[in-house]
Amino acid sequence: MTSKTRLNSDLIIRAAVRIADEEGVEALTLATLAQRLDIRSPSLYNHIAGLPELRRLLSLHGLEELRSELLHAAVGRAGEGAIRAMAYAYLGFARAHPGLYELTLLSSKQEDAEWAKVANGIAELVVRALESYRLDPAAAIHTARALRSLLHGFASLERHGGFGLPFDLNESFAEMVGLFLAGLQAQSAGPENGRKSD
Repeated sequence: MTSKTRLNSDLIIRAAVRIADEEGVEALTLATLAQRLDIRSPSLYNHIAGLPELRRLLSLHGLEELRSELLHAAVGRAGEGAIRAMAYAYLGFARAHPGLYELTLLSSKQEDAEWAKVANGIAELVVRALESYRLDPAAAIHTARALRSLLHGFASLERHGGFGLPFDLNESFAEMVGLFLAGLQAQSAGPENGRKSD
C-alpha cells in the first residue's frame, strides 16, 4: 500500500492521467484511482474533495500540458511555420493523451477564473502566431477559433474511428492544415478581408 508520506497531489494526478489515457475517462473513478495507487479510497479525500474536483484538476493539468506543447512547438517560428508546428503539436498531444485531452474540454466555464486563464493563454499563443497575417483583432479571434475547430474535429473523429476510408490519416491532416493556411493567406491578401489597414 502507498504510504501516507508518499501520497500527494502530483502522484494522484499522474495516476489519474494514466487511467484516463489507458482506459478512458469513464473508467476514472475514485475506486479505480485508489486501486491504481494501492490505497483505500478514503485516503484520497485528504488531497481532493471528490471526483468533480479531480476532473477539474485534470482539466487544468491537461490545458497546461497542451499550452506547454504548443509553446515549445512555436518557439523560433512565426506565421505559417508557427501555425503548422502548433497544429501538429495539438494533434500529437490528443493522440498521446486521449483521456487527458478529453478532460480538457470538461471544465470550459468562464466563471472558473483559473481554468479561463490557462485556456485564454492557449488562445493568445495562436493569436500571436497570426500576427504576421495582419488581421484585425476580431478576425484573428475568428481565425483562431476556426483553427481550433479543425484540429479538435480531426482529433475527435480519429479517436472515435470516424475515418473509415483507406487513406493515410497523416496525409489527410497535412492536406487539411495546408488548405487552412492557403485560405488564411488568401484572406489576408487584401484590406477588405479583415486585414489591418496601414
